[in-house]
Amino acid sequence: MTFTQWRDRFRAWRGRRPFAGGLMLVLGGAEILVTMKAPLPVILHVGMQGLAGYLLPTLMVLCGLLILFNPAQRLFYSIIAILLSLGTWLTSNIGGFVVGLLLGVLGSSVAFGWLPDQEPRVSRRKRREEKQGPSTTETFVKSGPLPDAGKTA
Repeated sequence: MTFTQWRDRFRAWRGRRPFAGGLMLVLGGAEILVTMKAPLPVILHVGMQGLAGYLLPTLMVLCGLLILFNPAQRLFYSIIAILLSLGTWLTSNIGGFVVGLLLGVLGSSVAFGWLPDQEPRVSRRKRREEKQGPSTTETFVKSGPLPDAGKTA
């Protein structure tokens, strides 16, 4: 399989699911997990130190992957993911210093709002042209010059 074929197949696969939302959700959960493991003295130890601090971002990553690979259930997964993202504010270093929290909330919102099999949106200009019909300059150019133009009477 060539790179072009692979790219076309990936684009088709990506177009049939809320790819941006799932990816943002996975990145948000991964960022929170990384900040939990970082050996920085700045890290805040707020909330429960044990299970909840690691469980919520792990479930965020899991919900993001489920949104990518099972888009039929995206509404349920995105609602669970936004609740998990908001819960990391208390359990995981202020939601991964707010970056992971924002990525999780935005990714969940994008996945929730994604609609499958939607027709491409028609621009306002094309809708207006279809409503009014062709303009006079387009009609003149299409029909050509007048048949008796340039002859004296």
